[in-house]
Amino acid sequence: PSSSRPSRFDQPIQASQWLKNFKITNEADDCQALNFGHGSVVCVCNATYCDSVSRTGLPDPGQFLSYVSSKTGSRLVKSQGQFQKNSTGAALRITLNPSQKYQRIKGFGGAMTDAAAMNILSLSSRAQDQLLRQYFSPDGIEYRFVRVPMASCDFSTRLYTYADTPGDYDLQNFTLAEEDIHMKIPLLQRAQALSAQPLNLFASAWSAPAWLKTSGALIGKGSLKGKPGGKEHKTWAQYYIRFLEEYEKYNLSFWGLTSGNEPTAGEMTNYSFQALGFTPETQRDWIALDLGPGLHSSSFPQTRLMILDDNRLLLPHWAKVVLSDVQAARYVHGIGFHWYLNNIAPPGITLTTTHHLYPEYFLFATEACAGWSPLDRGVRLGSWDRAEDYAHDIIQDLNDFVTGWTDWNLALNQDGGPNWVKNFVDSPIIVDSSKDVFYKQPTFYSMAHFSKFLWEGSQRVGVSFSQHNSLEISAYIRPDASAVLIILNRSEEEVQFEVWDQTLGFLPGSAPPHSILTLLWSRR
Repeated sequence: PSSSRPSRFDQPIQASQWLKNFKITNEADDCQALNFGHGSVVCVCNATYCDSVSRTGLPDPGQFLSYVSSKTGSRLVKSQGQFQKNSTGAALRITLNPSQKYQRIKGFGGAMTDAAAMNILSLSSRAQDQLLRQYFSPDGIEYRFVRVPMASCDFSTRLYTYADTPGDYDLQNFTLAEEDIHMKIPLLQRAQALSAQPLNLFASAWSAPAWLKTSGALIGKGSLKGKPGGKEHKTWAQYYIRFLEEYEKYNLSFWGLTSGNEPTAGEMTNYSFQALGFTPETQRDWIALDLGPGLHSSSFPQTRLMILDDNRLLLPHWAKVVLSDVQAARYVHGIGFHWYLNNIAPPGITLTTTHHLYPEYFLFATEACAGWSPLDRGVRLGSWDRAEDYAHDIIQDLNDFVTGWTDWNLALNQDGGPNWVKNFVDSPIIVDSSKDVFYKQPTFYSMAHFSKFLWEGSQRVGVSFSQHNSLEISAYIRPDASAVLIILNRSEEEVQFEVWDQTLGFLPGSAPPHSILTLLWSRR
């Protein structure tokens, strides 16, 4: 590409010397790189400075834009190039096949947990604005989805629900928590104000109130008392509707709900945090008899209901049990799933099979985070491996009919919390409130390569290769008729290629080692 800015990140300075004098010398949109020794760099932001993706217009006809992020420190470095009439002679030809059409994209996002809200609010107000802009504004990566936990989860600092009064089957005492009213709601309102389009919020509950449960406790193994159709199940369905009503008082409406976070966790003995057990059969019956009719007759009949909200390896079995029941299926819109244990569940067997069985229900990734594995736990500032893990999983999901991908906590502290059960993980943004700074991790830019460019309504299309290669690729036509190609190179070698678009000719390109590349061009 012709006009690439030289990278200034090749010699990132060490953290200790850098933080003594945080002065901005770079151009307006450059990453202030900082190396913590985990393979690549973070980009540091404070109240007055943050690198920005800026707005991405379309190039002139016959031109293309290239955005690259790499292990060596490039972060969405933009360059421009020209289509050529004749082949470049590259050994690898990638052919765009727009006539092969697949699913349409809904979008990307993250979760406004109690922990995320606490970390964002631990910064000065200008740094808070800066962080929210990074995720939600047209100058940022334009997240469209926010997952909102209903009451407490592991990423809370205490155990609570909205209806902790025993025997309150009519939910007379239902009240949102301080965490909602003073933290999550104000931040969601600010995020919405920054976004160019309405945000799609979706809610997930971790546990019912203890008095509704067989265990009498929020944590560990336990399910609802009684049977679907009974008073406990009816109350639990009404709890969802009360939640939607209370948030609506703050002008926050919900695009969707999940039927409950990780229902299999509540079936596990000695499970360490909030959970509510369902089997696919009890989830099916609760939706058919209680939650579905309750939502349908409420003032929120349009709210999309996603089943499962648990690991992908439970598919297609879970979907078969719930969706083969006509009464339950009529209330369901989609299937949510998490990325944990994905390596034991090939996407072709889980996702593509489910899509072909139930093509009218969308597939949506509702939770993922790095640093959850006991072998590699917590925050790794600057880990490029984790950025590649994100990009690999997103490409794999999208290439197997998934319509969107939601990250977990929007922001965590340097321990990967707070988390009352010490289940510490990583996040695309890590906050250091003692210095009033936040660090944009490589995973943040990994998300950006998708969320910034794949607008809602973009349609995945076919792509073919002239020879076997190490690249992972996904191709799209956007609603504005432009093409987007996202390429992940996890190998040690630079890969030269050309893209053939029969309407324009040949796009000459190369994927640096350990890089994520987004290509954008107009086909009009």
